[in-house]
Amino acid sequence: MSDLLKIDGLKTGFDTERGPICAVDGVSFELQKGKTLGVVGESGCGKTVTAMSIVDLLPKPSGKVLGGSIRLNGKELTGADQKAMQRVRGNEIGVIFQEPMAALNPVQRIGKQITEALVLHKNMSKGEALKRAVQLLEAVGIPSPERRVIEYPHQLSGGMRQRVMIAIALCCEPDLLIADEPTTALDVTVQAQILNLISKMQDNIGMAVMLITHDLGVIAEQCDEVIVMYAGRIVERAPVRELFSNPLHAYTKGLLASIPRLESERKTVLATIPGQVAPIHEFVEGCRFCQRMERSGELVQKRSPYLEINPGHYVEQCPECTKEDSNIWNGPSKSVDQIIKLRRSEPFTIWTRGVREIKAKEPHKQILSLLADRKEKLNLIKVPLLKVRELKMHFPVRGGLFSRQIGAVKAVDGVTISINAGETLGLVGESGCGKSTLGKSIVRLLRPNSGKIIFKGQDITTMSQGFLRKKRQDFQMVFQDPAESLDARMSVGQLVSEPMIIQKMGNRHQRNERVFELLDRVGLPRTAADKFPFEFSGGQRQRIGIARALAVNPDLLVLDEPVSALDVSVQSQVLNLLMELQRDLGLSYLFIAHDLAVVKHVSDRIAVMYLGKIVEMTDAEKIYRNSRHAYTKALIEAIPMTDPSRMREHEPLEGEVPSPMNPPEGCAFGHRVSAPNYEQSKGKDIKLEEIESGHWVSNCPCCVDR
Repeated sequence: MSDLLKIDGLKTGFDTERGPICAVDGVSFELQKGKTLGVVGESGCGKTVTAMSIVDLLPKPSGKVLGGSIRLNGKELTGADQKAMQRVRGNEIGVIFQEPMAALNPVQRIGKQITEALVLHKNMSKGEALKRAVQLLEAVGIPSPERRVIEYPHQLSGGMRQRVMIAIALCCEPDLLIADEPTTALDVTVQAQILNLISKMQDNIGMAVMLITHDLGVIAEQCDEVIVMYAGRIVERAPVRELFSNPLHAYTKGLLASIPRLESERKTVLATIPGQVAPIHEFVEGCRFCQRMERSGELVQKRSPYLEINPGHYVEQCPECTKEDSNIWNGPSKSVDQIIKLRRSEPFTIWTRGVREIKAKEPHKQILSLLADRKEKLNLIKVPLLKVRELKMHFPVRGGLFSRQIGAVKAVDGVTISINAGETLGLVGESGCGKSTLGKSIVRLLRPNSGKIIFKGQDITTMSQGFLRKKRQDFQMVFQDPAESLDARMSVGQLVSEPMIIQKMGNRHQRNERVFELLDRVGLPRTAADKFPFEFSGGQRQRIGIARALAVNPDLLVLDEPVSALDVSVQSQVLNLLMELQRDLGLSYLFIAHDLAVVKHVSDRIAVMYLGKIVEMTDAEKIYRNSRHAYTKALIEAIPMTDPSRMREHEPLEGEVPSPMNPPEGCAFGHRVSAPNYEQSKGKDIKLEEIESGHWVSNCPCCVDR
């Protein structure tokens, strides 16, 4: 089969204040018509730069292709002028960008953004193009397409915006589709819908797909061939089954070992890859993964050959990275309960109510003794650490001349949960189900309309701001996007010490000492205290957020999507850190996420939320083995398999979560999937019932197996 796309020796660089740098260094691969090529690797490895080089969308004037060849259907694209590339982009090559809200024009209607390419490349009139835009929106599964074409991007959900991006990318039926992280931070159900849609469109028009992602489960399900990039180079390339069953490079092995799997034992230590990708200006000529492992000598001075080992299986032949025992991560999984360690052997300070309780000379024994005392005190209360009863958080919707309330968004609608000392409760559900709103209500960043929040036996639901300020020392929140939740104008030291200043903990010297101890605890160098958030990677910023939350020694952390947009290797580091902190410090977690494999790995119990209500709640193992609610089953079915040899056929869950402003009568999920017995749920008081010890399920007559 002839190659649709052929890349040979591609080099792409940028002019910077430090001088010229090479972000993509000698990349070569081919892609045939109708095939899907997966591109994986950590952030900073050159995946997106490679894609943007193909379509000549590098930032100008600093970015440029320095060498090599890019051929599409035999036509050389390297060095082509802008007019020639405008005829290629959108017509022969379609692109789905990583963040649709940034890629879509916020001041143009959806229809205008789709018709633009049709008018330019297909010579359609505006009327014809608009009709075609409606057809495309319908084809990508957007309801009421005639109405959506006159709406703006902000009026659509994240999944619908991504569908619009797909419609724009495919409107001219391109030969090649480049999908750059098309499902990052999307729910598993929406992700399954998007990937299924891309596959169907690929079958219909016979296009090739270049799929860039850090989700190896997506790669396993969608791709024919995979290339693994590290530090601007391809270190391994193979057919998907071959790569997953017989990885040869240490970096590939590390990525595959880092994935939390549904079948793996809960709360075991995940494999991690030490260190991080070096800054581009520090790339060496030799093996860049050996540079990360701090190996010296000829390995980092001389580039290793890139050879075909088995038919179709290529690998960068570094003698250290390709030897059989080249596992560079922490060996076999161990239970977190078997691990008691601090990151320093020096004394570690424990704070409570502003008083330094101990300066431990034997930190392991003394800290664990103190924490055991704290757990014992919590157990003596004979109530869970946190109890939430019939909590409601409704946001008023106003309209009309005098802005009167015309309705309410029922974000949280009668939720009842509890969390015990030292326990992790996982909270899962699609976007728009009310997970984050529930988390913010629990830590009282929002004031609920009704219900009760009882923390350590004390009702904090209507507590005044003055008392609440003091009480917040006991519970903290780690937000989804640390880049936005951390003040960019404050140094890391100021960010971590700020909660201690608010709680009037210690003097300046003691707070500075505590900052250093916390940075040690979360695995950051002490020099980080003088730097600013923008100087760190996503995983490092998340560690800063965790250190800030730990500063006041809380009992409960609400973790809102803490690893959703991180690479698998960084994700495993953060998850290990959270489990280690829970073991060492006796913390309780409310862990909010949409990745069910991750939630299962870290949780003791799991609650499934749909349209503001809990529909099922039980032990983490049981919910995967014996789930009863149809929505829970749909979420589990949508999880990508990380083993290409065990692929299963399944239909993705269609539709989106109904509007919480106008929820359907009766069972909301039954209405969405047109359940046979849906009519029986109308007029019924749907609530949780305990069907067996510790297993709570909605009493809906149409969606529950009994």
